[in-house]
Amino acid sequence: MRTAGVLAAVVLTATGCAGRVATVEPAPHATDPACAPAMLAMPDALGDHALRPTDSQATAVWGEPAAVVLRCGVQPPGPTTDRCIAADGVDWVVREEEDRWRLTTYGRTPAVEVLLSQTAVSSDTVMAGLASAVERIPAARGCVGLSDAAPVG
Repeated sequence: MRTAGVLAAVVLTATGCAGRVATVEPAPHATDPACAPAMLAMPDALGDHALRPTDSQATAVWGEPAAVVLRCGVQPPGPTTDRCIAADGVDWVVREEEDRWRLTTYGRTPAVEVLLSQTAVSSDTVMAGLASAVERIPAARGCVGLSDAAPVG
């Protein structure tokens, strides 16, 4: 996966120098104007991890080494059977990958993708901490489950 190397590249760069994180690959639609208000509202910290500056448009990193990597401008996920969690008004598709979580906003264009270490920070902390920034990208739809389906027959 293309984004599989994003967290690894950030971790390698982050451990080599303090301060700026230079190797976060921007998302395909990072230049979408809808990302700007969200990026300007990113929190200064997620849990115990401080926000660090990056050189890539519409990206953010918290922690040293990187515990959380965010990219605005990823392709929004379509309908999925993956777990979808609503947290403080933002719906997230949650995928577990090896030793990290991938959270992708659902129902917002462009989507925001977050990669986070399973051991460094709680996914609940990240989703709640990012909600006020991410909700600046308007939601067009939300997650639905079996309880939302109309009975047939």
